[in-house]
Amino acid sequence: MKDDAIMTTAATNAAKEPQQPVANPDATTTPPSRETVGSFIMKVLNGISIAVVVALVPQALLGELLKALVPHFPSLQTFLGLIALSATMLPAIIGFLVGMQFKLNPIQNATVAVASVLGSGVAQVDPNGGFHLQGTGLVINAGLTAGIGVLIAKYIGPKLGQYMVLFLPMIVVVVAGGIGWMVTYPAVKVFSVWLGEVIVGATNLQPILMGTIMAVVFAFLILSPISTVGIATAIFLSGIASGTANLGCVCAAFGVCVAGWRANPVAASLLPVIGSPKVHMANIMGRPLNFLPILCSSAIVGAVGGWLGIAGTPISAGFGISGLVGPVTALNAEGWGWSFGNILIIIGIFVVLPLLCSIVFVRLFQRAGLIRPDHYRLSFI
Repeated sequence: MKDDAIMTTAATNAAKEPQQPVANPDATTTPPSRETVGSFIMKVLNGISIAVVVALVPQALLGELLKALVPHFPSLQTFLGLIALSATMLPAIIGFLVGMQFKLNPIQNATVAVASVLGSGVAQVDPNGGFHLQGTGLVINAGLTAGIGVLIAKYIGPKLGQYMVLFLPMIVVVVAGGIGWMVTYPAVKVFSVWLGEVIVGATNLQPILMGTIMAVVFAFLILSPISTVGIATAIFLSGIASGTANLGCVCAAFGVCVAGWRANPVAASLLPVIGSPKVHMANIMGRPLNFLPILCSSAIVGAVGGWLGIAGTPISAGFGISGLVGPVTALNAEGWGWSFGNILIIIGIFVVLPLLCSIVFVRLFQRAGLIRPDHYRLSFI
């Protein structure tokens, strides 16, 4: 009787246990979502955009201020050097943040960062031995090398298993870094030189037409991975061509600021103006229609700048209004000066007119249904 009771209890408990489904060998499983070319490029651009904020905004905010104060407070020279060095770290930050966009592990992120530095060209071989750092390198090639590094780290790294920590850094540095250094860097540099020569052709035009073209071109360049400062210094852009190019960068800054005002917090909305418009790189490259209000405002402001004779230097051409580099350079140009009337003109052409044009064209294209505030949302905020 006791054995019968035990058997009955066991049968009852077995009946209460949930039945495990039997695997059907013929059933199809949904494959994991695959990375598309478009989503891959957008992640790379987002990584570059965030890196620009981290590396370049300190210099944009403090660079000109510290330069003005150093003659009176020499000890500030140290901090001026530190923020310049932080800008030089841009390629490494690009590599690391691009890796984070793909949710790589720390080892993979670090190796992609190293490869990005190698491909950027920021470190040049010193004839006397070693390397020296100069500028920020080619941003577009840093991002391209980082993308190659991500592909290697993401699809080859897991196959190395427990040996990843030993072999992945070597593979990424040699393969991705080597491709960036020896293959893509020379090609991107040739492209940059060609683009510079095309821009030089516009400098021979009548001032108003030249101002329109230069402003539109540089408004687009500053919203792309291409370095506006690098292009301007490579072709020694100066005079009215430089001043109107700078106005194009200003229009890009105010344009994305106004267009994304309702979609981003106040600090994030002001970031393109006080920092760099490149933070909206992914928004513009991913949806070219977002460039329409900027194109229109930069064309008008550039034409007015050409008519007024706004001038600049190769360094100021690609900065926009951040750090007040453009306005100060324009006031210091030959034929200008710091008179009250000139200051009012510079405020009008660098702040009032770009802001008004941006508001008008943003509202115009919003009513036409071509753009919306959320098209300019910064995903990393």
